[in-house]
Amino acid sequence: MEHTEHTERTGTETGAGVGTGAGTDSDDQDQDQDQDQDHDNHNGNDPDNGEKAGPAEQAEPTEPPPSPRRRWPRRLALAVVLALLLPVLAAESALRLNYTGDPKTGTYSRGRDAIWLGHAWVDGRKTDADVTALARRLKNTGIRDLYVHAGPLEHDGTLPKSAYPKARWLIAAVYREAPGTRVQAWLGDVLATESPTGMRLERPETRAAVVTSTRQILAAGFEGAHFDLEPLHSGDRDYLTLLDSLRSVTRAHHALLSVAAHQIDPLPGFHAFWGTVAGHPKWWSQRFFGQVARRVDQIAVMSYDTMQPLQSLYGGYVAQQTSLALEVTPKSTDLLMGLPFYHENRFGHWNHAETVPAAVRGVRLGLSRTDAGRARFGVALYVDFAATEADWTAYRDDWVP
Repeated sequence: MEHTEHTERTGTETGAGVGTGAGTDSDDQDQDQDQDQDHDNHNGNDPDNGEKAGPAEQAEPTEPPPSPRRRWPRRLALAVVLALLLPVLAAESALRLNYTGDPKTGTYSRGRDAIWLGHAWVDGRKTDADVTALARRLKNTGIRDLYVHAGPLEHDGTLPKSAYPKARWLIAAVYREAPGTRVQAWLGDVLATESPTGMRLERPETRAAVVTSTRQILAAGFEGAHFDLEPLHSGDRDYLTLLDSLRSVTRAHHALLSVAAHQIDPLPGFHAFWGTVAGHPKWWSQRFFGQVARRVDQIAVMSYDTMQPLQSLYGGYVAQQTSLALEVTPKSTDLLMGLPFYHENRFGHWNHAETVPAAVRGVRLGLSRTDAGRARFGVALYVDFAATEADWTAYRDDWVP
């Protein structure tokens, strides 16, 4: 999902009719008058001579064949519909096929999973009892990283310390209740890539401010910085430059640099096509995904909000995304595939289709087909405050050995 976190995730058509040519109405009127005259003649009511009509004249009038001018718009419309539907049907069939088969033995959690946590954990709404319950929830799972919402960043890249007043308390409490679990600061903002307002990564001073905010977060005790900047277009060189600067800072602090990543083109160049059609190039090219993955310690694919209407199609899509990501992610980088721990029905996300069981099966199938032995691999659960008991049960039963 593009992470708008309900309050914390970063966040959006006409037709025309075809008329007939001029002169058609008068042609139809003349034809109607001719037919009325024929009707009088067929009944023997010829006003001119009163003679009874002959047998040949009693035949029913025949409809003239449709004008070619009237047929071609319908044929063109049908051709357009088929041209649009056939590729979609072919692609969906391929996804359904991608969901078949059995995952390989051992394609389960490697103990490198993560979960996104809401802002309530650092703004004073949570208590020691909540941390104890969280630690109990995490016990005997594969989760070792917590992406705790500590932002959002301001559009100029700065981060007010008032945004995370209870960060030190949370970090100490997690260390006490769930030793070995790492707490990272989840920082995000809306980019001004598709609207006039938002963060502008093309400005050097903005990137410098983001780096300063990262130093600030690490000084507060967080063990890493997790960035979710959206909508981030494929090929954004300013983003890559920012990651290079951030990596220098996190390495100097022996901390982690991780990012939430857009999905990869299901077909080559699909992001460019979708950007032209919808104005929102949702996907990244596989090449750009690899460029990002080589600059970070962890990359978490937001493999939800896929527009798939069925579990089998969604699972097949996740299997495809898992394979595409594995192909270009270095073995030294943790690759995590997102699981939908939230429940909404809207365009782009169907609750009955995008389920945790379907996602986990898709992840395991993609892992099995591409690199079943990949060690630095896991899943990331989005998001704690929207999760149900059924989500947690499916995660444990289907993914945790």
